Amino acid sequence: MRLLIIRHGESEADLLDVHEGRADFALTQRGHRQAQAMAEYVAANYHVDRIYASTLTRAMQTARHLSDATGVPIRPEADLMEFNNGLLAGLSHKEAAEKYPRIPDLPPNQSVYGQESLVEFRDRAEKMLAKILAEAANDETVAVVTHGGTINQLYHAFLKLPVKDGTFFSTADTGIHEWIVEPTECRVARANYDEHAKGIK
Repeated sequence: MRLLIIRHGESEADLLDVHEGRADFALTQRGHRQAQAMAEYVAANYHVDRIYASTLTRAMQTARHLSDATGVPIRPEADLMEFNNGLLAGLSHKEAAEKYPRIPDLPPNQSVYGQESLVEFRDRAEKMLAKILAEAANDETVAVVTHGGTINQLYHAFLKLPVKDGTFFSTADTGIHEWIVEPTECRVARANYDEHAKGIK
């Protein structure tokens, strides 16, 4: 099985410089162009059998470009949504820092400000990855359109990393991570491929 883990395109929150998370911003025009370029690249280089997508607008809009390019319907999944950042959603970084300061060394099973805990976030990723692996056939290529934080949690689940280990996997707008799942091994074939989006304005 081949998994293509894809981040959404640029969203309006990126331009506003606010905390996004569960704030449901749409793609910018540039984000749509990035998503279209990603869709054309994926359609030309892979035979996609399934598309799963977060139900947040920016991810669904990105997934629609891929669906249109491949003819594959979207399977919306709420568990692919970004980290539930509670009261910080939509706030500027300055305002959030003043109202809801970061709490250092917060245990991963605890949460503040109406957020989900890191353990709950990881649990969502574990369940979603297990669902995809159970539903897809061994010879299928599956695209998963989601968010940067969720991609990090999927990586931790896929590589069986500890819940809180300081590891972070960067993902550009419409960056693609290609994972291979075989009976005897699982491996990352390519990480954060975004050449299709270079130069898009």
